[in-house]
This record gives sequence, structure tokens and C-alpha cells, in this order.
Amino acid sequence: MSKNIIVFSTPTCSWCVKVKQYLKSKGFTYKDVDVSKDERALRDMVKKTGQEGVPQLWINNQPIVGFDRDKINRLLEIKP
Repeated sequence: MSKNIIVFSTPTCSWCVKVKQYLKSKGFTYKDVDVSKDERALRDMVKKTGQEGVPQLWINNQPIVGFDRDKINRLLEIKP
């Protein structure tokens, strides 16, 4: 089953860059949403998680706040 991955980020966030590089290095594609330019996406993100911080990932609609490598690996079934 393919994974639906959305990354909520901003251009100035170094952790956002790192999480996107990590996903690419593992062969995953994702939709990148710049919440500094998309106010509706920012509202949706905060409504779902209660958090304004980025990066946030939604993997098959499961939210991850921050670059939580263990949770990302678990949801994407990446073996350490």
C-alpha cells in the first residue's frame, strides 16, 4: 500500500529541510505544503494537532509533530 505523506513546512525551517531529505533518501515522495504562504493549510494543521510548529508530517492522516524519526520509521515501515 502506498503512503500518503504531507509535509507542512516553511522555507526557513532547518528541521523541515532535514525531514524532507530523510524522506527522499528513503525513496518516499510527499506533498510539501508551505504554511507561511497557505493560511488555510496552517489553520487545518493547527486544528488537527493543536500545534503551530513545523515540520509536521501527516502519514496516511496520522500526524507527527517535529522530526520524530522513530515514529516516521514506524508509520512508513522503515527498518532501522
